Amino acid sequence: MDTFDRKTLKKLSPAELDALCREIRRIITETVDENGGHLSSNLGSVELTVALHRVFSSPHDKIVWDVGHQCYTHKLLTGRAGRFSTLRQEGGISGFPRPDESLHDAFIAGHSSNSISAACGIARAMKLKGDRHSVIAVIGDGAFTGGMAYEGLNNAAKDLDNLIVVLNDNEMSISKNVGAVAKYLSSMRGRKNYINTKHSVEGFLDRLPVLGEPAINAITSSKDVMRWMLYHYTGYSASTMFENMGFVYLGPVDGHSIQDIEQYLEAAKAVRKPVLIHVVTKKGKGYAPAEDNPGEYHSVTPRAARESAGNPETCSEVFGKELAAIAESDSRICAITAAMKYGTGLNFFAAQHPERFFDVGIAEQHAVTFAAGLATQGMIPVFAVYSSFLQRSYDQLIHDAAICGTHIVLGIDRAGLIGSDGETHQGIFDVPMLTSIPNTTIYSPCTMESVKKALHTAIYDTKAIACLRYPRGGNDSGDMPCYDEYGLIHIRNGSSTLAVTYGRETAQVMEAVSGYGADMLSPLKIFPIADKIIEICRKYDRIAIFEESYISGGFGEHLAAMLSQRGYKGTIHITAVTGIAKCAPVSSQLRLYGLDSASVADTLRGLS
Repeated sequence: MDTFDRKTLKKLSPAELDALCREIRRIITETVDENGGHLSSNLGSVELTVALHRVFSSPHDKIVWDVGHQCYTHKLLTGRAGRFSTLRQEGGISGFPRPDESLHDAFIAGHSSNSISAACGIARAMKLKGDRHSVIAVIGDGAFTGGMAYEGLNNAAKDLDNLIVVLNDNEMSISKNVGAVAKYLSSMRGRKNYINTKHSVEGFLDRLPVLGEPAINAITSSKDVMRWMLYHYTGYSASTMFENMGFVYLGPVDGHSIQDIEQYLEAAKAVRKPVLIHVVTKKGKGYAPAEDNPGEYHSVTPRAARESAGNPETCSEVFGKELAAIAESDSRICAITAAMKYGTGLNFFAAQHPERFFDVGIAEQHAVTFAAGLATQGMIPVFAVYSSFLQRSYDQLIHDAAICGTHIVLGIDRAGLIGSDGETHQGIFDVPMLTSIPNTTIYSPCTMESVKKALHTAIYDTKAIACLRYPRGGNDSGDMPCYDEYGLIHIRNGSSTLAVTYGRETAQVMEAVSGYGADMLSPLKIFPIADKIIEICRKYDRIAIFEESYISGGFGEHLAAMLSQRGYKGTIHITAVTGIAKCAPVSSQLRLYGLDSASVADTLRGLS
């Protein structure tokens, strides 16, 4: 399978389409097993994607994927099948939509709930230019737990007759969907009488040669009468939530029937009003293990990593287990996740303390303010969140926590470079972001054992916003000295050059200084910068700072500024991440930014 253009897809028979979908699932499963990536969501959206490309003409019609976890079939059908084996590899194709990779990728996607807003902007621009093509936002039901989806919906119905929203409802995000939206969609899936009757009313759409305005009005009227009759006697409201927001609602429709999906898509094109199509799919479709455990197969580690590493404990698991243990003797502690219970290790807390565990859905902004509300009543809330997703909560951290000095704890998972998930998921902006917020303390331990120590300190010995950041996977590399009474690791080799670092990068720098002979300093608490760190640094002629974080506004710049204010006259050199971190293995990323042990040693030699 190299590529299928739209004309080829249009000619395929139902049997050939079934065969194509099976082949796509085989390619996706084998590639993800080899390279890692998102499996369950992509297997669940195969028929939907094929139908989209049969009905619409990409790239003239624009398909906007929410998050992008479900875009693999789209990539296979848009000229990238020959390169699909390079998925998530350095120099290969991205695991998410990338406009600079293909004209068929209408908008970049890596975070949730933004597709409708982006599609609104694209649709509005096309209308202004007189372009009559359609814009289709494909959004999962999990993304509907994020508030930005509703901001988009609220503005989408303002005469955007070229906009179609496809709600891919698989009952899952990364963890099982929660809250009122999940219950609402579940009730809609269950309206079998309504669904069956809708087919008889809507089925004649394909039989009309031309759908003029009178016909569309008649259809709408007929549907309104039919819906009123059904709901009047079944107790349901006469309108769906989406219709109340100005959309024409179609569905639910079987998301694994290409013929049914196409019928709805064609109807949506003809109506020329904002339309929402509710498509019901099964996550992991066609691969039994993923069907049975869609959460487990949401994101798959490459086979080589699984085979070489076995099943080592991760920082996320250490954090989650320790938090659950602390909560055994402290009923004030609550745990919060934004649809990432397993990814952040909070599954252990949820199992032991379910009454104090809260999954708020994909709603990081709400999570922070919810945590602040809990804290005002004497609780100790701990919000575990990926570094790249925490970025969405900047305003809430300032206004709802920092200003009043409200004590909340942030477990910042996937901090630093995270490898092949690509540009949108790198955890390199949390330090610059958080150091700009008053009343914020940041801990960055260099071992998994010190994750436990830092968690206790963040909970009980820190005021206001306490942040504990740790990397993806494990964080132990050989023997590491313990932090002293000041929370410092200070290796003295009698040198006038000091290498300063923190977190996972400590292992790289320690290896470099052991060969070169420089001294090293690694603090557990990286912000606010302690006077003891300044005192030590001022004794050296040359200071080289290495951090696995973005350079602007990072620890290094803050340390350099403080040293300058204290009259330091020596040389300061900062090595950190610059620009946008590209998709590559972490080892390649560290080498690219001069943060691997060999590059660190070269930098130290160059300062002498």
